[in-house]
Amino acid sequence: MDQRTLKIFSGTSNPALAESIANALGIPVGAITIKRFRDGEIYVAYEENVRGTDCFLIQSTSEPVNARLMELLIMIDAAKRASAKRVTAVLPYYGYGRQDRKHRPRVPITAKLVANLLTTAGADRVLTMDLHAGQIQGFFDIPLDNLYASAVLIEEIEKLGLADLTFVAPDLGSVKRARAVARVFGAPLAIIDKRRPRENEAEVMNIIGEVAGKTVMLVDDMIDTAGTICQAAYALERAGAKSVYACATHPVLSGDAIEKIEQAPFKKVLITDTIPFPNPNNLGKFEVVGVGRLLAEAIDRIHNETTVSSLFLKMEEF
Repeated sequence: MDQRTLKIFSGTSNPALAESIANALGIPVGAITIKRFRDGEIYVAYEENVRGTDCFLIQSTSEPVNARLMELLIMIDAAKRASAKRVTAVLPYYGYGRQDRKHRPRVPITAKLVANLLTTAGADRVLTMDLHAGQIQGFFDIPLDNLYASAVLIEEIEKLGLADLTFVAPDLGSVKRARAVARVFGAPLAIIDKRRPRENEAEVMNIIGEVAGKTVMLVDDMIDTAGTICQAAYALERAGAKSVYACATHPVLSGDAIEKIEQAPFKKVLITDTIPFPNPNNLGKFEVVGVGRLLAEAIDRIHNETTVSSLFLKMEEF
């Protein structure tokens, strides 16, 4: 790896993850100044030469989403105007990804809008992790690599040494992801069919599969308000599950999500550090799994123009 041309810069959303990536690569995080004027405008200045370099800009578009996204766009623009040879936007968490289609009239497709903004700002490539919907990859006219955190989460699940394990998709949108992990373990799959008969009425939850007497592991790409995953946990408990675990890539954890999970019948909830945990000194039921090494490996391969596909081929096969 040519350390003279590869540079890592961090936005303000997740500097700890950027440090983890840089440490795995054996290089320092680049010097950059990011500040805000009194009216909220964002100022970015690279404090070292980036001319002719291969720049990777680390920034999850997590809360506050709009500020994080604008900050990244300005970082890209500044790098291009400073004559960086190539700029790769690294979004461990891709915000606005849930609005990926027109599910009703007169609504936007913000996942496509963000793709356009990144490209217009000057990004040459995008590296992200666990997109909410696979079709978002097709919204880009520049190369995009979508990694899966499943590899590192699977390692942690194996360390738990759980017996009679069944993997559970908390809703129909999570079936493919849960099935892929279940196949790795050779374990059964159960699915929670969640229905809302009328607006503002409680959801009816049906469990497809056998969970009675089993240790169950809910698998999802993100935990936002925690409503879906906590309702699923209660439903599994009522159905006779012996113990309930969960794993998810992105800990969005909006509002009182952490309190909901602490009150729900979870033994442990595995999450990654694509988004910083609000209180790292008091994890409670959460366990944070680092994805810095995985992202660093992808960055190294992109920089050296070698294949990245082996990092996510296993999940694509399912």
